Amino acid sequence: MNINYRPEIDGLRAIAVISVIFYHANVVIFDEKLFKGGFIGVDIFFVISGYLITSLILKELNTTQSFSFMNFYQRRVRRILPPLFFVMLLCFPVAWVHLDPGNFIDFSKSILYSIGFSSNFYFWDMGQQYAAANSLLKPFLHTWSLSIEEQYYIIFPIFLFIIFRYLRNYLLLFLIVSFIFSLLLADWGSKNYPSATFYFLHSRAWELIAGSFLAFSEIYQHYKKNNLIIQNSLSFIGFFIILFSIIFGKTHFPHPSFYTLAPVLGVCLVILFSNKNTFKLKYFQQNFLLVQVLFHILFIFGIIQFLHLLE
Repeated sequence: MNINYRPEIDGLRAIAVISVIFYHANVVIFDEKLFKGGFIGVDIFFVISGYLITSLILKELNTTQSFSFMNFYQRRVRRILPPLFFVMLLCFPVAWVHLDPGNFIDFSKSILYSIGFSSNFYFWDMGQQYAAANSLLKPFLHTWSLSIEEQYYIIFPIFLFIIFRYLRNYLLLFLIVSFIFSLLLADWGSKNYPSATFYFLHSRAWELIAGSFLAFSEIYQHYKKNNLIIQNSLSFIGFFIILFSIIFGKTHFPHPSFYTLAPVLGVCLVILFSNKNTFKLKYFQQNFLLVQVLFHILFIFGIIQFLHLLE
């Protein structure tokens, strides 16, 4: 099963990556840090992943009344492992030269846990704070989010298949209950167990399930895209919410929590109401090359910042 190309999703990915790079670059102007909420980029990716994966699964289930777990996991492996191994290959000699023995051992362990898609447990066990100053000396810290997604990919299709096969009329109820339960755990845990809540799947699942709602709505046509004014307005509101969260977000807010609902809602509005006729999507398509150039410039800037830190 394939999903039609959605340019706005590439746009959201670009925003997510750029925001995270700026966040870690610690760019300060007039004693004010830019992109204080850049960490929200990870949450954007979670919603996108939930949407795409659920779309694939539901389309196959509706078309064939069955689901090939083998093909699903093979596609995930082919999509994720080659670039992951390539990044490891590039980082290893740099880490060997620049990291001290203690940090190099930690780096090697993070590689092993990343391959097993369990690096989120490793960094939590280390007591690693995502925004801490020493996080830049942990090149594979970012794989914690990849581990969460892979853990979700292992568990969610099984539950979705069982619900679809035996309790199809309760599919939406299953998503709603799972969303609410995970969100409540996230809000409670962010105040009582902030590290585990940040790194573990149980408190991030609601963001992925938010994307599942979008897939469910599209496949079962629970909404119509007829009014261009409404489409433009709601997609623009979603875009504004995302940018506002990235620029003015506060790291001292509990996260993930009820506060995180705002950017997640923004992503949902963009995906749900953007199409080839909306102004924002047309603008993005016309300026796609500019977005690509900006992304590569920022990526190189991030690499330079990291190497400068190691000196």
